[in-house]
Amino acid sequence: MRLRVEFTTEPFDLDEVPAHALVARQVVETGDLDTVDVGPFGTSAEGGADAVLTAVDTLLRQTLQAGATRISLQVNVIGENVTGENVIGEEA
Repeated sequence: MRLRVEFTTEPFDLDEVPAHALVARQVVETGDLDTVDVGPFGTSAEGGADAVLTAVDTLLRQTLQAGATRISLQVNVIGENVTGENVIGEEA
């Protein structure tokens, strides 16, 4: 099963990139994800269920530790045959 995660971290800083945003970018760029799209006000990534869920766990823990006060995220199942069965550990 494939998943897509979209997220933002706050607080925003228009003068320089906050530490939590740099950490978030590092997490998704070094994770075992298939695609990553980093934007100024949001980031998205896609991959297998295990890879995305692992990245989300790491993202939440590390960005909070780096000073994020709010993390908004959305996870969607993508691809064919969306059944809702056993997402964790299932191969795409």
